[in-house]
Amino acid sequence: MNKKFLLIISIFLIFSFLFSACSPATPKDANASSESAPTSGVITISGAFALYPLMTRWAEEYAKLYPDIQFDVSAGGAGKGMTDAISGAVDIGMVSREIKPEEEAQGAYWASVTKDAVFPVVNASNPVLSDLLSKGVTQEQLIKIYITAEITTWGQLVGKPEITDEIHVYTRSDAAGAPEMWAKFLGNKLQEDLLGIGVNADPGVLQAVISDPLGIGYNNLGYAYDASTDLPAAGAIVLPIDINANGTADPMELLETKTEAIEAVATNQYPSPPARPLNLVTKGKPTGITQAFILWIIKDGQKYVSEAGYVALTPDILAESLKKIQ
Repeated sequence: MNKKFLLIISIFLIFSFLFSACSPATPKDANASSESAPTSGVITISGAFALYPLMTRWAEEYAKLYPDIQFDVSAGGAGKGMTDAISGAVDIGMVSREIKPEEEAQGAYWASVTKDAVFPVVNASNPVLSDLLSKGVTQEQLIKIYITAEITTWGQLVGKPEITDEIHVYTRSDAAGAPEMWAKFLGNKLQEDLLGIGVNADPGVLQAVISDPLGIGYNNLGYAYDASTDLPAAGAIVLPIDINANGTADPMELLETKTEAIEAVATNQYPSPPARPLNLVTKGKPTGITQAFILWIIKDGQKYVSEAGYVALTPDILAESLKKIQ
């Protein structure tokens, strides 16, 4: 009886072993892989107008790969993006400026994903446009327009005192990266130091300038230029910055097309600031679908950067961003 029982047990164990050996193996990291790249859920994003067009493109392309992931993307300025991210109101904040130590202390965790710049814009019907395009405007002159109000007329700016048309200065009224970078370029100042009529958002400043022949403002790359024409936005002209202050708008300073502007930013011929990296911010290190999406942006998503009219980051900066998010 005992021998028969042992024989049955032995046969059962043999068949169990053979069955397990022949069955398809389950990768031991299958669950880990699933957890590292979840494929469903909702990702909420808010913040910088500068990054909004590219972010919507990234979201569209990622949704093609993972149809069960939904996106809620809104623009409201870098300040809103930072506040929303730190408070947990959104998963990702788009921030078009440097991250401050006090924001990091509140849990802001960030990675750079592309590069952009801010450009001065004037109306295409400006009364001294030919002088502006031949001479450009120096950093010092911009300081005297935006910070100290020492230059108040277009004639004064180009050395023609007989022209008394006032300069109508426009700035951003919302907390944003563009005015912060513009102010930093103008003597390491703050957004609140900028003079002018406050207008909400990038499109608002552009509209104010193209509606006012005496207006001057500043816009991010994607708004200063029209992607469909490669030229400045209709009704506006990108004002050349006389970087070397030689009294002439040199060819490298006269950025007549978006392609030329991108090249100037990419090769560091355009000053930084107002050129700067654009960042994604989360509250603490991202996890789940948020982490997977940002990793995709840093790796596969970079192929859409140039297509969307942005400036690619150098490989070392992208590697640093990848290391932070992994």
